[in-house]
This record gives sequence, C-alpha cells and structure tokens, in this order.
Amino acid sequence: MQHTIDYYFAAQSPWAYLGHQRIWNLATQAGATLHVMPVDFGQVFAVSGGLPLGKRAPQRQQYRLLELARFSQALNMPLNVEPQFFPVAGDDASRVIIAVNQQHGTQAAMAYTSAVFHAVWVQQRNIADAQVLTELLHECGLEARCMANAQTPEVQAIYSHNTQRAIDAHLFGAPSYVVDGEMFWGQDRLDFVARKLGV
Repeated sequence: MQHTIDYYFAAQSPWAYLGHQRIWNLATQAGATLHVMPVDFGQVFAVSGGLPLGKRAPQRQQYRLLELARFSQALNMPLNVEPQFFPVAGDDASRVIIAVNQQHGTQAAMAYTSAVFHAVWVQQRNIADAQVLTELLHECGLEARCMANAQTPEVQAIYSHNTQRAIDAHLFGAPSYVVDGEMFWGQDRLDFVARKLGV
C-alpha cells in the first residue's frame, strides 16, 4: 500500500520549519506520495478559534519562545526565536511555493519551502519582500518566472483550495500532516507519523 501525506503548513511557521526535513525524510523512506499544501492559517483560525500570536496571552507567548529554543537545541537546528522579520505575512511565499510545485514538482517545492523557512528563522530575511523570494528561487536553481506564475488566478485558486481543505479536515494549526486520512498536528507528532508509515 502506498501512503499519502497531505502536508499542511504556513510559510512563516517555526514549527513547520522544525519538522520540514523530517517529514520529507519519512515520506521518502516510506515511498509515500507527499502533497505540498501551503495554507492561509489566518482563515483557518477564524473557523477553529485559534489566535494570531500577538493576541495570545503573555504566558503562552513566553512559553512558545522557551519551547522553540528547546526544540532547536534538541534537534540541533539553528533558529532565532525572535527573528528580525517576524511576524511576517506568508501569503506571497506560499503562492511561490505552489508555483514551484506546479512547474517543477514536489522535490523542488520542498527545497524551496526549506529555503523560505531558513530565510525567516536562520538568515533573518523578509519573505514578504518579492526581491527576497526571487533571490531564494535563484539560490535553489529555479527560474525567476515562478514569481510571475505565482500571481496567476490558478495559483491563487490552489492556495484557496488548500485552505478550504484544511478547514474541511478540521485542522487548527501548522504544521499538520494528514496520513491516509488521519491527522497528526505538530512536528512533535512525527514519531507517530513514522509509526503510521511503518518506517
């Protein structure tokens, strides 16, 4: 049986960054089909009752920073817990990821997504800046025309469709991995994803 993983994430999520390479490794090991699905979690929160970071209680915001530092250290992954360009809008980056996926496939989309995550959380670059997104395409060996394609109605329709699918699947946070219809929320659930995939 070939497994299918719907990988829902926000382009600016530190938690998705922390799990990104691991979900790709698991999918590869299992021979699973992975669908790269950037989502507008602002719309998901509006339905699920989630709050944007700035509206969360101070205690929750402080604990989030502690947990990010813990996971960064535990996973040996560099991460600036309070980067210069955050909060940051991820919509434009999400649309470029979709355009890359359309033109070059899953592997290129995952590589570009990784570059976006590193731009925010390691390099402290502004992913809301079109020039930065273009530079990331170049650094990944991808054509700059992905920027133009990202502005098409077709790409916007896919982004909206991903978001609606996330709402319909009752998701409420990023990243979420839906494996053969079963939801796993958060990069700290990847051990359970591995069990589901049998790897």
